[in-house]
Amino acid sequence: MHTIEKKSTKKAWAQALAQPAKEFPRTQLQILSGKIPEGLRGTLYRNGPGRLQRGGISVGHWFDGDGAILAVHFTDAGATAVYRYVQTAGYQEEGAADQLLYGNYGMTAPGPIWNQWLKPLKNVANTSVLALPDKLLALWEGDNPHALDLQTLHTLGKDDLGALNNGLPYSAHPKIDPKTGKIFNFGISPGLNGVLNIYKSDSTGKILQKTSFQLDGFPLIHDYVFAGQYLVFFVPPLRLNVLPVLTGFSCYGDSFEWKPQLGTQVLVFDSETLSLVSRGETEPWYQWHFGNGYIDDTGLIIADIVRYQDFQTNEYLRQVATGETHTPAVSTLWEVHLDPKTGKVQGIGEIMDRHCEFPIVPLQDRGQSKSETYVTLHRQGVDNRKEIFGAIARFDHKTETLTIADCGENRYPSEPIYVTDSENPQQAWIITVVYDGNSDSSEVWIFDADRLDEEPVCKLGLPGVIPHSFHGTWKPA
Repeated sequence: MHTIEKKSTKKAWAQALAQPAKEFPRTQLQILSGKIPEGLRGTLYRNGPGRLQRGGISVGHWFDGDGAILAVHFTDAGATAVYRYVQTAGYQEEGAADQLLYGNYGMTAPGPIWNQWLKPLKNVANTSVLALPDKLLALWEGDNPHALDLQTLHTLGKDDLGALNNGLPYSAHPKIDPKTGKIFNFGISPGLNGVLNIYKSDSTGKILQKTSFQLDGFPLIHDYVFAGQYLVFFVPPLRLNVLPVLTGFSCYGDSFEWKPQLGTQVLVFDSETLSLVSRGETEPWYQWHFGNGYIDDTGLIIADIVRYQDFQTNEYLRQVATGETHTPAVSTLWEVHLDPKTGKVQGIGEIMDRHCEFPIVPLQDRGQSKSETYVTLHRQGVDNRKEIFGAIARFDHKTETLTIADCGENRYPSEPIYVTDSENPQQAWIITVVYDGNSDSSEVWIFDADRLDEEPVCKLGLPGVIPHSFHGTWKPA
């Protein structure tokens, strides 16, 4: 009797997540095409979930996977790469047991209900990276960062940056003021009413100043706007139903409730004193990420938001971990005009109607002016419920034009990272890590930032598959 093989409905991107990623030691990279620019000297770091299963059991959400860091070092001798898991306590414990032991954002702890009461969430260190002069920080929303060696990615342990006592969270979107080198970040302490902690550090990461502000309920805030003189938090109308989480009957990801009647709350803080300047309210939306923010000639804050209508994005991202998505969750680029003194939104509108994410602006423009935003977006004509992003692009705010680098069928780029050339400040490069589903391999692609629609100036082959990642950074040599 013949068995009929069921044809897989999974798209090519799913292969990159099908197996736990394999680490590799520092390896010289083969140049597949073009050549490495002379002025590209430094290191690309990327972070994302490398392992979505253990002991035959899958995690509950893409956000739950163990963090793994890719470092690509560019020197006069060429490019080398190393890929390693962050050796968190939870990762080591689960590795020794060869099973999942902890709950996380999208899953309760396996086993009897008292496991959920006794086990804290596992710090998966999987969301972003911050490169400091003497260490790399692997960032996660709910706890202290982990410090790693900049060259080898050896995990040094949790780091409280001098002030993150009792596991104070340090979130995944630190912002560096290009004028002063000061680093701003935040973290939300959970509770019936969440507490927004805001931090200001020197360029080494040491926290110099911190403040806390009680929120209304427990919302989900992933990012904020750095606009020079001001830090702006847009609090979406999403609130955690705390009881099921505390009792262990439900996880965070399943316990957030969308409450559009609350509107979006606006909190404006002074970046010098960290004190509240104003608070306001505007129409409901959800966002993960912001592009740039700056103050225009009239004193208004202009901020870019990758905006969703609601929180369906959470379900789409949960499905990514299963290898099959079917939930519509469309985000487009919007611009908000905000009076910092009153917290009132003076104007809001869509400025780019393509579904996009991961907005990046050149470091030197952050908080100061707005000329261009780099994003990932879908290739033309794909079903965005079933695909992940297959292109990167540059949106020019002055001309309102979009220049697209389409990576080709079954190829999926990471968030674009902007790098200024070390020899010529007028020249810049965009680096992305591309998963090629046609050959089940990963590559590093380098584009001329001004010519994204032309072939990459260089492609480098990586020794193993790098699963789709979240955020990265560049550290100049």
